[in-house]
Amino acid sequence: MADNGAVTYRERLWPTPWLLIACLLLIPAGILVFAPIQLLAGIIGGLALYAIAVAWLLGSSPAVGIDATGLRAGRALLPLEHVGEATPLTGAAAVEARGTGLDARAFTLFRGWVPGVVRVENTDPDDPAPYWLVSSKRPAALAEAIRGAVAAPRS
Repeated sequence: MADNGAVTYRERLWPTPWLLIACLLLIPAGILVFAPIQLLAGIIGGLALYAIAVAWLLGSSPAVGIDATGLRAGRALLPLEHVGEATPLTGAAAVEARGTGLDARAFTLFRGWVPGVVRVENTDPDDPAPYWLVSSKRPAALAEAIRGAVAAPRS
């Protein structure tokens, strides 16, 4: 993730297998659309639709992590000097944080198939986002890595 420091924690938010399996429904949908033209075109069209959907899901899977430069969520970076308290949230607390408890100004990176989130306070007074709320498959591990990176001495 960074050139000037070792990666403390990194994960990619890959789609779950059930989502890839659900995309298989694009194959019969493509066959239904293109079969009146020609059955082979329908089969090829359905397979192409599935391949495009899977490629899009895999290609758009963001990485989340912490290193010597800061917290990365997809392409966004919160510099380490502005990373505050990290709180892992799961279950009902995570649902509330993503829903009714969400501040509209917060920076968010969610994936619907990832149930856990980590709330990270943003200490930058010039940044309008009071905190970051980021999906994580292992929110406790990410929060612990953030705490460790913030506490580590910087050169």
